[in-house]
Amino acid sequence: MKSIKKSLDIVYRDANSVAAASRPQYYPFAVHSGIGAVLNDADGNSYIDFSAGSASLNTGTCHPRVVEAIKKQAESLISYTTACMYEESSVELAEKLIEISPGAFKKKVAYGLSGSDSIDGAIKFARKYTGRSKIITFQTAYHGSTYGALSASAISLNMRKGIGPMLPGFYHFSYPQCSSCAWKQIPSSCSLSCLEEIKTAFSLYLPPEETAAVIFEPIGGDIGVAVPPKRYVQALHSLCKEHGILFISDEVQQGMGRTGKWFAIEHFDIEPDILAISKALASGMPLSALVMKGEIADSLKAPGHCFTLAANPICCQAALTTIAVIEDERLIEQSVILGEKIKDGLSAIRNVNPMLGETRGLGLTIGQDMVKADGKPDINACAKICYRCWEKGLILTFLHGNVLRIQPPLVIGRKEIDKGLEIIEDALEDYKNGTIPDSVLSFAKGW
Repeated sequence: MKSIKKSLDIVYRDANSVAAASRPQYYPFAVHSGIGAVLNDADGNSYIDFSAGSASLNTGTCHPRVVEAIKKQAESLISYTTACMYEESSVELAEKLIEISPGAFKKKVAYGLSGSDSIDGAIKFARKYTGRSKIITFQTAYHGSTYGALSASAISLNMRKGIGPMLPGFYHFSYPQCSSCAWKQIPSSCSLSCLEEIKTAFSLYLPPEETAAVIFEPIGGDIGVAVPPKRYVQALHSLCKEHGILFISDEVQQGMGRTGKWFAIEHFDIEPDILAISKALASGMPLSALVMKGEIADSLKAPGHCFTLAANPICCQAALTTIAVIEDERLIEQSVILGEKIKDGLSAIRNVNPMLGETRGLGLTIGQDMVKADGKPDINACAKICYRCWEKGLILTFLHGNVLRIQPPLVIGRKEIDKGLEIIEDALEDYKNGTIPDSVLSFAKGW
């Protein structure tokens, strides 16, 4: 049994000093250091990383080139606000984001510090540009925790209880999640009833001419990695075009090469009006960016969306180096190859262990359902399995009660993947044999 004395002490101190609202609990892992896809806790124990800091570390923990870029920049200028002045790295990064993002039209960039503020910014720009107030989002969507992003989200009662009212003007519709279709349709003959919901709303209570934007996750991440049908996304985009409604792609979790494209919306051959990026943009440093059509960016005047510390040179240099690493190490191509390797490994496990249900995802965003013998979701399985995986040396989390969230760094090695899958298989066997105690559920609450 490994020692976790220091880690447990940190967890205890955390409980007495940090607000509980800031972290869903999985297990008492207190990270201390790491490199690539390997992490070390405060007690010196090592773990394979199948989480990448909630998809924020696509280049892995402490990529040497990113670390060097941060160190070098810190020696000359840590920060001097671009909310009032100018600094070259923020311009260079904007030019690069314009280059790699979809759409050959004129684009501009607006910066922030987190995924949440990028969604707030997208709402502001959309309302200002269109002169409209209403926003369409989706049930089960997670867009962030600031009030605009939270108003757009519809995934957790704990995020909303007792803190209302939310911002007005948000309308939530069914996300196209084929594996749990409310209309019991199958993809091959689907009539897109979920899209008809929006069309019906347009005819009854939601004037399309008053609707500013649709905020859409190209992959429904926190609902359990739901990949929508391409024809739905294209039909939704066409509906937006028909009514002059902006299409906003939330790439906070899936962007920066994770799905096998720079941005997940590219899988659907869509050029969004606004692209919201954060998390992996600067390899975990606090930075967000909106990449949008130039006329949308120009509609909001200063100081409509500026932050004192946004686009500071350390974060911008980290982001520029992150992009260079992804390009030079061909990590987008790797995400496809390694994603298929993980899916193949899970399929092999499923052949001998029917607890594994549907496997979904693109690139290195993968969701693995855990099911009972009757095929229904096994809610306790994920919490116990993730806890046992941590005990055995694998960092893994879960979503939506019964979905394992597999999002390793794009730099993960094949041997690390093999070992991670082996740990998952062993944990499944322990769960099946009843050797993971119910007591772990008092800690492992999850999202």
